[in-house]
Amino acid sequence: MFTVYLIVTILTAAANIFSATCDFIRYDKVSIAMAKAGVPESWMTTLGVLKTAGALGLLVGIGVPVIGIAAAVGLIVFFVGAIITHLRGRDYSLGPAMLFLLLAVAEEAERGQSLLLIVRRDEQDRKARRIGERTCFWRSRLASLCIPERFTIKV
Repeated sequence: MFTVYLIVTILTAAANIFSATCDFIRYDKVSIAMAKAGVPESWMTTLGVLKTAGALGLLVGIGVPVIGIAAAVGLIVFFVGAIITHLRGRDYSLGPAMLFLLLAVAEEAERGQSLLLIVRRDEQDRKARRIGERTCFWRSRLASLCIPERFTIKV
């Protein structure tokens, strides 16, 4: 599950970095689509910065989940706003915005699944401690340092 989360996160970040780059260099097709939606060209740099911040936040969020959650929610809000802006401008070519929105939602869903697995593992550790099977001093996704209860010192 964590592998799927990494793949979706990296794919979402790469797609947003690509889109931000298109905004920064004022790619013709993007400029035309934004003009159809009624977005001023002067906003392109700001929109590119927001997409870049979201993409970098997703990547940082691999290690710091709170930042990743905030970045994913920010991208979801951003692309919902993009879709609304296109609809208000009577521009119904929503393909790219919908794709980016779905990527951001998928990333957040995968993040939730990965966090759920971590919570379940922690609950299993607490249950093991209560039963007295073992005491764990350190645990990661790959390994743990646990010793049987009979070797621990009761204080």
